Amino acid sequence: MSKTWRPATQLVHGGTLRSQYGETSEAIYLTQGFVYETSEAAEARFKGETEGFIYARYGSPTNDMFEKRMCMLEGAEDARATASGMAAVTAAILCQLKSGDHIVAARALFGSCRWVVETLAPKYGIDCTLIDGRDLANWEKAITPKTKVFFLESPTNPTLEVIDIAGVAKLANQIGAKVVVDNVFATPLFQKPLELGAHIVVYSATKHIDGQGRCLGGVVLSDKEWIDENLHDYFRHTGPAMSPFNAWTLLKGIETLPLRVRQQTENAAKIADFLAEQGKVAKVIYPGRKDHPQADIIAKQMTGGSTLVAFELKGGKDAAFALQNALEIIKISNNLGDSKSLITHPATTTHKNLTDEARAELGISPGTVRLSVGIEDTDDLIEDFAKALAKVSA
Repeated sequence: MSKTWRPATQLVHGGTLRSQYGETSEAIYLTQGFVYETSEAAEARFKGETEGFIYARYGSPTNDMFEKRMCMLEGAEDARATASGMAAVTAAILCQLKSGDHIVAARALFGSCRWVVETLAPKYGIDCTLIDGRDLANWEKAITPKTKVFFLESPTNPTLEVIDIAGVAKLANQIGAKVVVDNVFATPLFQKPLELGAHIVVYSATKHIDGQGRCLGGVVLSDKEWIDENLHDYFRHTGPAMSPFNAWTLLKGIETLPLRVRQQTENAAKIADFLAEQGKVAKVIYPGRKDHPQADIIAKQMTGGSTLVAFELKGGKDAAFALQNALEIIKISNNLGDSKSLITHPATTTHKNLTDEARAELGISPGTVRLSVGIEDTDDLIEDFAKALAKVSA
């Protein structure tokens, strides 16, 4: 496969393996195990002396195609596909840490990601410091002699804050720490964390990569040395492997990723501008707008906006619920990155387990709403919002 291929071509042809039958669509290898011609061949494969598959928990031809295609898109040397996005996040963090180590994490995280670093990791003797990741000085102040990992989302869930990945990576390199970036909101099309200096990138492939509400999946990408030394054994022995059927589904989804994300982003930008003009909306946060608080960083590290829009209604929770309940096309769901437009109220769904104070720190108010924009007609979506807003009390 040519390294000069552009993303749209990579995502259709990259990493494809064909059987002796020459199938057009990638094959699904629904098998747990593999057969060896001789005992000597089995021994050689287990020793790593010959290439080949051993057990589906370790890898399969279908998963291998998905991993290779993601590597081409991300610019990574190696990857491991996982059963879900949270399996990818947990594996990427825990596989490289031991008791006594320290994580510095941006506090603006998806609820489950925050639970992993703030609640799960300390159970194994791994300390964590949560900071306001927008200020590089906070990362530097949080460093201890035991700091091994920096973890962040950018843009963040749900308030679309943007963190200076290159700046964080520079600090990490000074102390030999690794930067793990959850790149879901930017997608691999609009932001390349590895090119910005990050060491590990994780995705919930459930989101834009599938993008059609069909299956769960995740992926961890990095250089081959890091995966061999840290993730390889963790992955083999703890078993967060992706189903080959899901890998096949994701391969089909990824073929149309550029088309879907382009339309979703165009829709999101227009909807963000529409919402910003509405009297019942207190504020709109969108990475494509000039009034975004980190517009200068966005210009440096992102090549597009986002499929997500965050906005706050002046009427608080009652207004947010009234708006969501009045929408017809846009559906209430905590998923995102789907071809269907989806809306959720973070304070009562994705971030409900945080305290009121923690949500306030993140900028999640009772009136905050997160919108994941789909591929529907833009005018239909705007009309849907206009009709629903008319039913919201001033």
